[in-house]
Amino acid sequence: MNYQTGKPGRIIVAKFDDHDDVLENLADIARKENIRAAVLYLVGGMRQGRIVVGPESETLPPQPVWKELGESHEVIGLGTIFWQGDEPKIHMHGAFGKKDMVKIGCLREGSETFLVLEAIIMEMEGISAVREIDPAVGMALLKLKTDSSQ
Repeated sequence: MNYQTGKPGRIIVAKFDDHDDVLENLADIARKENIRAAVLYLVGGMRQGRIVVGPESETLPPQPVWKELGESHEVIGLGTIFWQGDEPKIHMHGAFGKKDMVKIGCLREGSETFLVLEAIIMEMEGISAVREIDPAVGMALLKLKTDSSQ
C-alpha cells in the first residue's frame, strides 16, 4: 500500500440540467479549473448511462460486464478525479435505482442527466497522483508519485 496526505482545496458545486453529459461536464470542470486531484459526489437523476458491474471472472485482464440504464434512474455516486496524460480521468461508482430495481457499478459511458443532477467536487491539495495504464490489468489505475518521480 502507498499513500499520501494532503488537505482540502476548493469546493465546487455544479448543477447539471436535463440531458447534460455528466462525465464530459465533470471532465470539463476539471480542465477549466485545473483540478488535478479531487473526490466528487453525485446526487440526482440520470436517464442514460453504461455501467460496469464487475468482471466476468477473476482473471487478468478482467473482462467487464456491462449494464445499460436505458431509462430514468435515481443516482447517488462517489468518485475521484486524477489525470491520465493530458486529460482528467473520472472514476465514478454509483447506485442507480428505479422502482424496486437497483444497479450498482462503475459509470463509464453515455451518462445523461434526467431532470437535475448535483455534483460536489472537493479538490485535494498536496496530492501527487496520476492514472496510468497497468499492463497486467489493461486499465488506467491510480499511481501515487514519490518525491523522486514528481
